[in-house]
Amino acid sequence: MRAHPPGDTPTGSARFEVWTGRATNRVQWLLAAIGAACMALGIELAVESPFTGGLAPLVMSIVGCIGAGLLVLFGTLAFVHVAVKVDDQALEVRCGHLGVPRRRIPLDQVVGAEFVPRITPRHWGGWGYRWRPEKGTCVVVRRGEGFRLRLEGDHVFTVTVDHAEDAVRAIRDRLPVAPKPTAEA
Repeated sequence: MRAHPPGDTPTGSARFEVWTGRATNRVQWLLAAIGAACMALGIELAVESPFTGGLAPLVMSIVGCIGAGLLVLFGTLAFVHVAVKVDDQALEVRCGHLGVPRRRIPLDQVVGAEFVPRITPRHWGGWGYRWRPEKGTCVVVRRGEGFRLRLEGDHVFTVTVDHAEDAVRAIRDRLPVAPKPTAEA
Protein backbone atom coordinates (compact mmCIF):
# COMPACT_ATOMS: atom_id res chain seq x y z
CA MET A 1 0.00 0.00 0.00
CA ARG A 2 1.46 3.34 -0.95
CA ALA A 3 1.19 6.34 1.30
CA HIS A 4 -0.50 9.33 -0.24
CA PRO A 5 -2.57 12.18 1.15
CA PRO A 6 -6.24 11.52 0.33
CA GLY A 7 -7.34 14.86 1.74
CA ASP A 8 -6.89 17.35 4.49
CA THR A 9 -8.00 16.98 8.05
CA PRO A 10 -10.00 19.79 9.68
CA THR A 11 -6.77 21.18 11.18
CA GLY A 12 -5.23 21.47 7.72
CA SER A 13 -2.58 18.75 8.08
CA ALA A 14 -2.36 15.96 5.53
CA ARG A 15 -3.91 12.60 6.35
CA PHE A 16 -2.17 9.47 5.11
CA GLU A 17 -3.19 5.87 4.67
CA VAL A 18 -1.57 3.42 7.06
CA TRP A 19 1.36 1.57 5.48
CA THR A 20 1.91 -2.01 6.61
CA GLY A 21 4.65 -4.44 5.75
CA ARG A 22 5.90 -7.79 6.87
CA ALA A 23 8.84 -10.16 6.59
CA THR A 24 8.81 -13.88 7.33
CA ASN A 25 11.51 -16.48 7.92
CA ARG A 26 10.37 -19.99 7.18
CA VAL A 27 13.62 -21.53 8.52
CA GLN A 28 12.52 -20.48 12.00
CA TRP A 29 9.63 -22.97 11.73
CA LEU A 30 12.18 -25.79 11.46
CA LEU A 31 13.90 -24.56 14.62
CA ALA A 32 10.53 -24.32 16.36
CA ALA A 33 9.83 -27.95 15.39
CA ILE A 34 13.16 -28.97 16.94
CA GLY A 35 12.17 -27.14 20.14
CA ALA A 36 8.82 -28.92 20.16
CA ALA A 37 10.60 -32.25 19.69
CA CYS A 38 12.84 -31.54 22.69
CA MET A 39 9.77 -30.76 24.79
CA ALA A 40 8.07 -33.95 23.59
CA LEU A 41 11.16 -35.96 24.54
CA GLY A 42 11.13 -34.42 28.02
CA ILE A 43 7.45 -35.25 28.45
CA GLU A 44 8.03 -38.78 27.13
CA LEU A 45 10.83 -39.27 29.68
CA ALA A 46 8.58 -38.02 32.47
CA VAL A 47 5.65 -40.27 31.57
CA GLU A 48 7.16 -43.47 30.20
CA SER A 49 10.66 -43.75 31.69
CA PRO A 50 11.37 -46.47 34.25
CA PHE A 51 13.15 -45.12 37.33
CA THR A 52 16.00 -47.69 37.18
CA GLY A 53 18.95 -45.28 36.85
CA GLY A 54 18.10 -43.04 39.74
CA LEU A 55 15.72 -40.16 40.26
CA ALA A 56 18.20 -37.24 40.03
CA PRO A 57 19.48 -38.04 36.51
CA LEU A 58 15.93 -38.59 35.30
CA VAL A 59 14.67 -35.28 36.72
CA MET A 60 17.68 -33.46 35.25
CA SER A 61 17.00 -35.03 31.84
CA ILE A 62 13.31 -34.12 31.96
CA VAL A 63 13.92 -30.53 33.10
CA GLY A 64 16.76 -30.13 30.58
CA CYS A 65 14.73 -31.38 27.62
CA ILE A 66 11.64 -29.36 28.49
CA GLY A 67 13.67 -26.24 29.33
CA ALA A 68 15.73 -26.40 26.13
CA GLY A 69 12.59 -27.13 24.12
CA LEU A 70 10.73 -24.15 25.57
CA LEU A 71 13.70 -21.86 25.02
CA VAL A 72 14.15 -22.90 21.39
CA LEU A 73 10.42 -23.03 20.64
CA PHE A 74 9.45 -19.66 22.03
CA GLY A 75 12.73 -18.01 21.11
CA THR A 76 12.24 -18.90 17.47
CA LEU A 77 8.49 -18.28 17.31
CA ALA A 78 9.09 -14.74 18.56
CA PHE A 79 11.07 -14.04 15.39
CA VAL A 80 9.26 -16.05 12.72
CA HIS A 81 7.99 -12.78 11.29
CA VAL A 82 8.03 -9.05 11.84
CA ALA A 83 5.16 -6.67 11.14
CA VAL A 84 5.72 -2.97 10.49
CA LYS A 85 3.03 -0.30 10.58
CA VAL A 86 3.49 3.36 9.68
CA ASP A 87 0.67 5.78 10.44
CA ASP A 88 0.45 9.57 10.84
CA GLN A 89 2.05 9.52 14.27
CA ALA A 90 4.54 6.67 14.55
CA LEU A 91 6.25 3.62 13.18
CA GLU A 92 5.49 0.41 15.05
CA VAL A 93 7.42 -2.86 14.79
CA ARG A 94 6.00 -6.09 16.25
CA CYS A 95 7.71 -9.45 16.26
CA GLY A 96 6.25 -12.95 16.24
CA HIS A 97 2.70 -14.08 16.84
CA LEU A 98 2.29 -12.25 20.14
CA GLY A 99 3.79 -9.00 18.84
CA VAL A 100 6.56 -9.09 21.42
CA PRO A 101 9.10 -7.57 21.41
CA ARG A 102 7.48 -4.41 20.15
CA ARG A 103 8.93 -0.99 19.42
CA ARG A 104 7.03 2.21 18.72
CA ILE A 105 8.96 5.17 17.33
CA PRO A 106 7.16 8.53 17.09
CA LEU A 107 7.81 10.07 13.67
CA ASP A 108 8.84 13.36 15.26
CA GLN A 109 11.95 11.52 16.53
CA VAL A 110 12.90 10.31 13.03
CA VAL A 111 15.57 12.40 11.32
CA GLY A 112 15.81 10.30 8.15
CA ALA A 113 14.97 6.98 6.50
CA GLU A 114 16.93 5.02 3.93
CA PHE A 115 16.49 1.82 1.96
CA VAL A 116 19.00 -0.95 2.73
CA PRO A 117 19.10 -3.54 -0.08
CA ARG A 118 20.86 -6.27 1.91
CA ILE A 119 20.66 -6.96 5.63
CA THR A 120 22.06 -10.26 6.88
CA PRO A 121 21.75 -11.92 10.29
CA ARG A 122 25.48 -12.61 10.17
CA HIS A 123 26.29 -8.89 10.27
CA TRP A 124 24.12 -8.46 13.36
CA GLY A 125 25.12 -11.60 15.27
CA GLY A 126 22.06 -13.68 14.38
CA TRP A 127 18.32 -13.43 14.07
CA GLY A 128 16.17 -11.45 16.44
CA TYR A 129 16.20 -8.10 18.16
CA ARG A 130 19.86 -7.08 18.05
CA TRP A 131 21.98 -4.20 19.29
CA ARG A 132 25.54 -3.43 18.28
CA PRO A 133 27.32 -0.33 19.59
CA GLU A 134 28.72 0.66 16.20
CA LYS A 135 25.50 -0.06 14.24
CA GLY A 136 22.54 0.62 16.54
CA THR A 137 19.48 -1.62 16.91
CA CYS A 138 18.07 -4.04 14.34
CA VAL A 139 15.12 -6.39 14.05
CA VAL A 140 16.37 -9.04 11.65
CA VAL A 141 14.14 -12.02 10.86
CA ARG A 142 15.64 -12.93 7.50
CA ARG A 143 18.31 -11.96 5.00
CA GLY A 144 17.26 -9.36 2.46
CA GLU A 145 15.97 -5.85 2.09
CA GLY A 146 14.99 -3.51 4.87
CA PHE A 147 15.23 0.08 5.98
CA ARG A 148 17.30 2.13 8.38
CA LEU A 149 15.98 5.00 10.45
CA ARG A 150 18.20 7.77 11.73
CA LEU A 151 16.74 8.96 15.01
CA GLU A 152 17.37 11.95 17.23
CA GLY A 153 20.47 11.63 19.39
CA ASP A 154 22.43 9.76 16.67
CA HIS A 155 20.48 6.53 17.25
CA VAL A 156 19.92 4.09 14.39
CA PHE A 157 17.12 1.52 14.03
CA THR A 158 17.11 -1.04 11.20
CA VAL A 159 14.36 -3.52 10.22
CA THR A 160 14.12 -6.28 7.63
CA VAL A 161 10.80 -6.01 5.83
CA ASP A 162 9.40 -6.79 2.38
CA HIS A 163 8.79 -3.78 0.13
CA ALA A 164 11.21 -1.69 2.17
CA GLU A 165 11.41 1.02 -0.51
CA ASP A 166 7.68 1.62 -0.07
CA ALA A 167 8.20 1.82 3.69
CA VAL A 168 10.91 4.44 3.23
CA ARG A 169 8.63 6.50 0.97
CA ALA A 170 5.79 6.24 3.49
CA ILE A 171 8.06 7.35 6.34
CA ARG A 172 9.65 10.20 4.37
CA ASP A 173 6.21 11.46 3.27
CA ARG A 174 5.23 11.78 6.92
CA LEU A 175 8.36 13.46 8.22
CA PRO A 176 8.01 17.13 9.06
CA VAL A 177 9.60 19.39 6.47
CA ALA A 178 12.42 21.43 7.96
CA PRO A 179 12.06 25.16 7.33
CA LYS A 180 14.43 26.45 4.67
CA PRO A 181 17.03 28.92 5.91
CA THR A 182 16.34 32.45 4.80
CA ALA A 183 19.06 34.68 3.43
CA GLU A 184 19.59 37.82 5.44
CA ALA A 185 20.14 40.99 3.49
